[in-house]
Amino acid sequence: MRDVDKPEIRKLPLFSTMSAENFDALMLGAYAQTFPARLEMIRQGEQADFLHIVMEGTVELFSGWRDRETTMAVVRPVSTFILAACIKDAPYLMSARTIDKSRIIMIPAEDLRTMFRLDADFAMSIIVELASCYRSVVRQTKNLKLRTSRERVAAYILNQSRHPGNAVSFLLPVEKRLLASYLGMTPENFSRAIKSLRSDGVAMDGMRIIITSLRALEAVAGPDALIDGAGAMAPATQLKAQTTL
Repeated sequence: MRDVDKPEIRKLPLFSTMSAENFDALMLGAYAQTFPARLEMIRQGEQADFLHIVMEGTVELFSGWRDRETTMAVVRPVSTFILAACIKDAPYLMSARTIDKSRIIMIPAEDLRTMFRLDADFAMSIIVELASCYRSVVRQTKNLKLRTSRERVAAYILNQSRHPGNAVSFLLPVEKRLLASYLGMTPENFSRAIKSLRSDGVAMDGMRIIITSLRALEAVAGPDALIDGAGAMAPATQLKAQTTL
């Protein structure tokens, strides 16, 4: 584990409030590992032995049942997964594999649970983190159950446009297959949904999304703070003509 990693990890809300002494003690058992692209790092059903922190690269969290598989989340630097299983000392509910070459910090779950009992501020940060994750899952469930596939794609594009500062053009952050799975549809249905949005303010050029009419897109997406988060209600006039990766 590199010394330069510690300040980056320390900045995460999960670790920012714990005492310096306890943070250093927790990092003593941590180590870094580099994984090649397309490698399955953990498998659902296995016991949660480590909290993982993505320092470089991208990781897909996914689940499977019978012959079906779905993307649950995509994790980018600098962020953690899967906290709940580590604290509960329970099996992973999701598998994880690298999308590209990734460097991961691994903290033993047992050390995490020990520090949870010792450091009250750290324990509170864990509770807040888990509560945030729970609310995110509720929002995603509402999105999947209450919106049609076309509305989900429109809402995703609208939300993504706001992340880099309201851009009218941006590249999809992951391949279409993963995005379709995350949104609860097949790649074919995703492509059809994109094409159906041409008359409602969306054009696509390869992996690039271009918003041609924000108001038309909003009419389809129906942005809702209780599904998409508070940022979904930003005024339409704030959209800027800029390009982002």
